[in-house]
Amino acid sequence: MGMTPLLQAHHAMERMEEFVHKVWEGRWRVIPHDVLPDWLKDNDYLLHGHRPPMPSFRACFKSIFRIHTETGNIWTHLLGCLFFLCLGIVYMFRPNMTFVAPFQEKIVIGMFFLGAILCLSFSWLFHTVYCHSEGVSRMFSKLDYSGIAFLIMGSFVPWLYYSFYCSPQPCFIYLIVICVLGISAIVVSQWDRFATPQYRGVRAGVFVGLGLSGVVPTLHFVISEGFLKATTMGQMGWLFLMAVLYITGACLYAARIPERFFPGKCDIWFHSHQLFHILVVAGAFVHFHGVSNLQEFRYTAGGGCTESSAL
Repeated sequence: MGMTPLLQAHHAMERMEEFVHKVWEGRWRVIPHDVLPDWLKDNDYLLHGHRPPMPSFRACFKSIFRIHTETGNIWTHLLGCLFFLCLGIVYMFRPNMTFVAPFQEKIVIGMFFLGAILCLSFSWLFHTVYCHSEGVSRMFSKLDYSGIAFLIMGSFVPWLYYSFYCSPQPCFIYLIVICVLGISAIVVSQWDRFATPQYRGVRAGVFVGLGLSGVVPTLHFVISEGFLKATTMGQMGWLFLMAVLYITGACLYAARIPERFFPGKCDIWFHSHQLFHILVVAGAFVHFHGVSNLQEFRYTAGGGCTESSAL
């Protein structure tokens, strides 16, 4: 006869207590998905290689250098964070003579770097301490989702500034709209259920929707300037590539591809969340490249505006 549910629960608790003691002794081992507590069960297609609960921040941070399901998630955004931090410092120290309005331009481009660094920082920190405890996991997941909204809002600022350089009124309106939508996304992400596996698709939808709010100013620019000018002066090609990278990553994340089709084969490397992280870093860099081209065009044009250049 099989064990009763009560006896099964008792044995599961004993096993978890044993794992916790091993963590404190520094001898923890990765465990399968089926013995994880409910609050650590996020993706049931990743069958093996999970960290046990670690009620120690020191143990969590030491686990960065171990191989487990979160290793790739941590390092993709930790290295991405360091990359954008260094890139941002270099960009902020560029000579003022390479800008039309150095103070303004460094602030608006700095908003992008701030959003990217916050997003990537919150992300790798969340994935590092995710296994600490249910309360810590919940708190850092909210930071993680807020960081995504900060990246999206920060990405809009330099693009709107340069694209509507000679039309401050629509630029200001679009900035207000994206800020309101971004703050709304942050508020929604503070809801405890937002972080649960059942709301994976909702999470992806909220942030894809936030990013797609850029369709309106994009159409405004294309209709006003024409398609050819939009793809050259407006760098719409790079903007489109960025959107493709972000949306592809979000879809892989929501659908849990490829591990859905290969359960247990992508536990450590190349699972959906890892691919999502890689595409986020790639999308952010593509966006930076497009914004850099916009800045270069504005510098070459001398920053002058005429009545015909207003959108």
